Amino acid sequence: MNKLVRGGVILSILSLFVVFIYAQSQTENELNIANGSQIQFNTIGNILETDLTLDSAKADSILVDEVNIQDPVKAGKDEQKKEGQDRSEAKKLVEKTVMSKSAGANRGSFVATAYCLRGKTAMGHSVRQGIIAADPRVLRLGSKIYVNGGGYSGSYLVSDTGGKIKGKRLDIWMASCTEARRFGRRTVTVHVP
Repeated sequence: MNKLVRGGVILSILSLFVVFIYAQSQTENELNIANGSQIQFNTIGNILETDLTLDSAKADSILVDEVNIQDPVKAGKDEQKKEGQDRSEAKKLVEKTVMSKSAGANRGSFVATAYCLRGKTAMGHSVRQGIIAADPRVLRLGSKIYVNGGGYSGSYLVSDTGGKIKGKRLDIWMASCTEARRFGRRTVTVHVP
């Protein structure tokens, strides 16, 4: 019975090595294929060199550029019409369409504290690292924010509301209560990406 178990273990280890070596060689082949088909460009955008080869018969049949031939009189009239349209468009009034709370906006300074409770948030998520409580009138539930506050800087999800969280206040979830007490009360800046 012991020999049967040893044989099974040896066979398993051997098959693991075979699969590993096969996967390694297959990945290297795919990388070589990808590296061989790259095209290098210079700063103007012209092709310097390519590793792709074409038959001379196929090269003759490739369309290089499309040429649009027009009557010179019609072309001159079209240009005058375009200039007239540009002038009329320039005279139109520009309407301001910027939102007051635009994306990527700096929302200003917030007073941040920390909490260490267990359970579910106001959105129904279980508490975890990266969860933050905020006033839903200031920061909507479900929005992602970036907090800049020293060692606790990072991206957070507004998933909770607190009883005393009103206005520009944040409550950051911490894994331990000692860490939450050590955090204390800080002033942080908030950006909405």
